Amino acid sequence: MTIRVNNITLSVDDDINLIKNKVAKKLRLPLSEVNNIKIIKESIDARKKSMIKFNYCVDIEHEDESKIVAKVNDRDVKIETLVLDELVSGNENLNHRPVVIGLGPAGLFAALLLAKKGYRPLVFERGEDVENRTKTVEKFWKTGVLNTESNVQFGEGGAGAFSDGKLTTRIKDTRCDFILEALVKGGAPEEIIYKGKPHVGTDILKKVVKNIREEIKALGGEVKFNSKFEGILKSNGKLKGIIVNGEEVPCDALILALGHSSRDTYEMLFNKGIFMSQKPFAIGVRVEQPQGLINISQYGEKYANHPKLKAAEYRLTYQSKKLERSVYSFCMCPGGVVVNAASEKERLCVNGMSYHARDKENANAAIVVAVGPKDFEGNHPLSGMEFQRHYEALAYKEGGRNYSTPIQLVGDFMENKISTKLGKVNPSVLSNGYEFVDLRKCLPSYVIEGLKEGLKDFDRKIKGFANYDSILTGIETRTSAPVRIERNESLQSISLEGLYPAGEGAGFAGGIVSAAVDGLKVAESIIKKYKIS
Repeated sequence: MTIRVNNITLSVDDDINLIKNKVAKKLRLPLSEVNNIKIIKESIDARKKSMIKFNYCVDIEHEDESKIVAKVNDRDVKIETLVLDELVSGNENLNHRPVVIGLGPAGLFAALLLAKKGYRPLVFERGEDVENRTKTVEKFWKTGVLNTESNVQFGEGGAGAFSDGKLTTRIKDTRCDFILEALVKGGAPEEIIYKGKPHVGTDILKKVVKNIREEIKALGGEVKFNSKFEGILKSNGKLKGIIVNGEEVPCDALILALGHSSRDTYEMLFNKGIFMSQKPFAIGVRVEQPQGLINISQYGEKYANHPKLKAAEYRLTYQSKKLERSVYSFCMCPGGVVVNAASEKERLCVNGMSYHARDKENANAAIVVAVGPKDFEGNHPLSGMEFQRHYEALAYKEGGRNYSTPIQLVGDFMENKISTKLGKVNPSVLSNGYEFVDLRKCLPSYVIEGLKEGLKDFDRKIKGFANYDSILTGIETRTSAPVRIERNESLQSISLEGLYPAGEGAGFAGGIVSAAVDGLKVAESIIKKYKIS
């Protein structure tokens, strides 16, 4: 047990060591008895721009926890008891070691847990290891030569390896602690344990992913790259094996942690009779403004460049009554860059990415409009995927058919004009060039109208957000998976016993942490069913 103390506040200029004094005062204890303080959460209170504060939740250890809590009688002070659910292996025989497809967050953490529990997982990843994948991606950005098997979407670390590395999640699950602790052990900053909006940054995240992979291997797991999952072998409704790079691999427990861009895999699964359904997502564009503008809006002139506050973030939402659709910011990257995230021939999409320092000139975020089955052509489960493909093909065409990235100034977009020159904002996009285009040619009419409404609303909330010179880069389509691979209460596919769909690509998550949590849940289901062979 520990004493948990909430609402310990410091001004932005206070020394963090003052936490000890404030805890001692709150608990009515001498400083000498306040030891082993652990910060559980740190958040920024910027409601008053003239007096920005940090708010902390901390745990401390003391031999008289109950007595102290009863004495202070403060709702901010309570006993915290950690309850750990023990994971017990099942009794059924597992004829072959479990197989994991994909080494994004869901696959990575599913494999890590299985390895820690002695199940020696076999992991197949269609792309390259993160070191070689990085070289391949950087070559694509410089030359426009796309590797469809290893790119921003495919490869070790998944799509999250080329992102901001945001670890913010709305889910309340004790598995999040396991994930954050594993990331720190792998080399992530310790601050991600307690920061209110933690992030790792793509530069550090790639090293962390490599270290976790090596831990999986050290625990008896096996990881194979450049290994494409191409087929399923089944008998009497049960999984018997899979085909990887044309070869059969016997398997009776398969964690399918494919990413949200594994379109050829979706097609193969559908053709094999795996039940899936359409799922809503969102599409739109990336918007860029100077990071300084966002800092001033969020922190005020006085604290905009305070070293403790770093690059400011935002989260914006708008509901269009006319369109009956939501418009919102997605994957905001403070001090980041826009990246060409294409993964298919003659189709183009973008994403955002930040390094750990978040010290680049611009802020960027996707501004997207919700779409769903009513917008797709037909009732086929993969209609949403084809919807994405259609508009990505238009973006590729408008960009010049060479993976140059289409851009347009916000002011010109609002006035239906093609941009001819840049203004005060320089595009950050990592690509083999950019082209001024009319982004209306790359998006549905209702998305264009939604974006215009949303940009006007967001400009009222953040002054200057929709300045004429702000830059739009198109198009953002991979906000989440366009399908859900349906599963039952044991987390197995309703179509095939032994197949465990997991993570964002299966339609059960929406970010690094939630995907990793889902991977852990699926691994736990296998552990609870089977004994170690």
